[in-house]
Amino acid sequence: MSSTLEREHWTRILDEISKSVSRQHYETWFRSVGLKSLSDQRIELDVPSKFVRDWLLEYYLATIQEAAQRVLNRKPEVAMSVRTASALQALPASTVGMAGPAPAPRPETPSLGLGLNPRYTFDTFVVGGNNQLAHAAALQVSKAPGQHYNPLFVHGTVGLGKTHLLQGICHAIRARQPAARICYLSCEAFVNDYISAVGSGTLEAFRHRYRQLDVLLIDDIQFLSRTDKCQEEFFHTFNALYNAQKQVVLSSDSPPSEILALPERLISRFQWGLDVCIDKPSFETRCAIVRKKAE
Repeated sequence: MSSTLEREHWTRILDEISKSVSRQHYETWFRSVGLKSLSDQRIELDVPSKFVRDWLLEYYLATIQEAAQRVLNRKPEVAMSVRTASALQALPASTVGMAGPAPAPRPETPSLGLGLNPRYTFDTFVVGGNNQLAHAAALQVSKAPGQHYNPLFVHGTVGLGKTHLLQGICHAIRARQPAARICYLSCEAFVNDYISAVGSGTLEAFRHRYRQLDVLLIDDIQFLSRTDKCQEEFFHTFNALYNAQKQVVLSSDSPPSEILALPERLISRFQWGLDVCIDKPSFETRCAIVRKKAE
């Protein structure tokens, strides 16, 4: 366990790091990092997942070392370990390889991922500096839904690839888990489905349809701010899925805190997982996109 002096040094190092990276990247990658030990020669950190460890080592190792050098007057070695013990203890026995009763049959809820564009896959998504983090997070979600970033919230202006990423997640999960119950739709479609259910007296069927899903992906969630009653319904749907460790992926034209007329309790839930921004692509990335389309 780190001493008081070590923690003070680490706090100063984090302060230096926060001056070198954007606020969003600092919140995403460094808030969850814990200190195990610190000396002039070596810093040992613990991180919540292998994905975070690999990302920090690949993209932020130099940033950490340079910040440490400004505090310690020398550049230390940096080591990271994934904290696994507490996570495993929190899981049900059946999820960590112990024998248990056979799971009960799942209610019949078909995948609702119809209308997917067959071209919107990860293979056709052009990765650049503007979307690298969003792409990496989407890939991780597709490999282990509900296990890492929940919810995954992707935001950016129109035409930057949010829909492509969400549909890419759908295609990848369906390829790996054909029986997975997936729903991909626009927020407008969700609102219209809710209004139709209220009008036809089939609200219970509506709730069953969405709350028994394995993965729910909604595009343009900012339009939820227009309907108070639907906000209430989505709030309970989100809670049901989240508590069951099912994956939620949302996209918006702005970050959660900037969606007008959205209640604070929904904003806070949208920020529980990972909030990533897709920026405008550089000239090089735009050229790569054109070449990919030409192919």
